[in-house]
Amino acid sequence: MSSNKTLSEIPVVIESRKPSNKLHWQRRVFQLSVIALLVIIPMSGLFRIDPIQGAFVMLGRQIWFSDFGIVFGFWVAVACLLAMLYSVMGTVFCGWACPQNTMSEWANLMTHKLLGKRADVSLDGTPMQLSSAKNKTLNWTVLIALCAGVSALTALIPLFYFYEPILIWRFVTFQYDPGLAPSLHWIYTVFFLVILVDITMIRHFMCRFMCIYKVWQHTFRTRQTLHVAYDEARSDECAKCNYCVSSCFLDIDPRKTALYDTCINCGECITACDNLQVRKKSGKEGLLKFAMGEQQGQNFEYFKTNRSDLFSRVSWSFPIFILGVVLMTWGFWEYERYHVAAYRADTLQGDKILDYRISVANKFYEPTRLYVEVEGLEPQDYTLETDKVDFDTAGRLNVGLSIIPDLPKGLYRVLVRVKSEDGWEDTFRVHHFSAGNL
Repeated sequence: MSSNKTLSEIPVVIESRKPSNKLHWQRRVFQLSVIALLVIIPMSGLFRIDPIQGAFVMLGRQIWFSDFGIVFGFWVAVACLLAMLYSVMGTVFCGWACPQNTMSEWANLMTHKLLGKRADVSLDGTPMQLSSAKNKTLNWTVLIALCAGVSALTALIPLFYFYEPILIWRFVTFQYDPGLAPSLHWIYTVFFLVILVDITMIRHFMCRFMCIYKVWQHTFRTRQTLHVAYDEARSDECAKCNYCVSSCFLDIDPRKTALYDTCINCGECITACDNLQVRKKSGKEGLLKFAMGEQQGQNFEYFKTNRSDLFSRVSWSFPIFILGVVLMTWGFWEYERYHVAAYRADTLQGDKILDYRISVANKFYEPTRLYVEVEGLEPQDYTLETDKVDFDTAGRLNVGLSIIPDLPKGLYRVLVRVKSEDGWEDTFRVHHFSAGNL
């Protein structure tokens, strides 16, 4: 008894929860990672566009439309992946990955720091509420300079998808390079001005009213997808409180979200409500949270059914996604880094066809040498421009083939054979008709 009494006298201290911005910083890290990924993808050669050759580039190799498995499989996989993302996560891409939203948030943050917390940009005619203490020429100059600097850097990102990093460096340092388009400075200026106008004037107006991509996401969104849920059973705890509303940069009430609202699942309202409850009110978690489906009371079966309906929408797209991945893998497995074709050279109408062009292509961005041979004709019956084709990088070169005009009458099956030093070999057949001395 004495031992139990002693234990009962020991005070039990329950430590209250501490405010946490974990969700907020997780989103910030993810947003910055997406921006970094947009630069890493073209710089690493994972994907870009070659404007000179007019081809897509994946993993350092040209992808032509004739590479059906890679092209078709890639777009099928991407389309299904997006459909699955929208069906399960709703509009989370907008709040966590969209560069437009990331830059708009940054511009709002700088505006609040330099011009006041109520200095929001709005295109609906509402004037900015500037802080009298911060409405100074220096603050405006710093804000404009920051926006211009970020716009100048961001405008370089699209260029990485068309040019290699060394060419971008020569462009930035105003060095001449024949690989750069003469009008590239004008193109860059357009990118710069569009981004500058976007982050200084448009910002989240794009998300609310102009984003076609978000409309596409709503096609797949239901109340079973990821969304912000409000605990109405504790509604008395947020009476006369609009802290979650003031934390939303899209000016919506997270407690009254609907299917077709402008919520982008950023979670800032969840962090705001949670921290307010911990600091000043109940010490419990907030009234807002991310949820999938809707639980009515204690009806767990209804909640489970909602989730089953949600993932059933993914079941049709996942097999197609796997098919796309298999096609793309097969396309890379069967990929040929060289290509050969032969066709008639341009001639005047009515003339005899005596000249041909042998088109040889290297689809890898590496130097190589190809060897050209002609079979089906005697060496004295034709002239080959060269039997060696050297490539410094990916590209296409033509080799001239000229057949003598006094061949005996008949149809000749000419075989063009091309070999590489790494063991690749391919042929292309040409049918040449000779009318003799007629």
